[in-house]
Amino acid sequence: MNTIAYILYFLITYFITVHTGLSFYRNGRIYILNILEGNEALTSYINRLLLIGYYLLNLGYVALSVKEWDEIYTVTQLLSMLALKVGAIMLLLACIHFVNMAVILHIGHKQHQANHKL
Repeated sequence: MNTIAYILYFLITYFITVHTGLSFYRNGRIYILNILEGNEALTSYINRLLLIGYYLLNLGYVALSVKEWDEIYTVTQLLSMLALKVGAIMLLLACIHFVNMAVILHIGHKQHQANHKL
């Protein structure tokens, strides 16, 4: 039963991670572009690096978290474990997103203050 749980877990978390990462990549570009004052090349470079780091962190966490699973014998245990593990990865994604947004906001405020001092 664990094999089925692992396959389902990897498929669900892969879809969530890739879909969310691409959404952040597309929609977050404008914020980075604003902070970098329209520097397209640097914005693209930073945005790609953020996406790669995001994928590595999340997919690495997914792979490592499988080791912590107990033996699954019933469908109820399977669903419970999937809910727990998928919920954990979703919380991790949300935390990463809010930390990134806080950093971007902080950088934006610093940039705004520096522009007003000139």
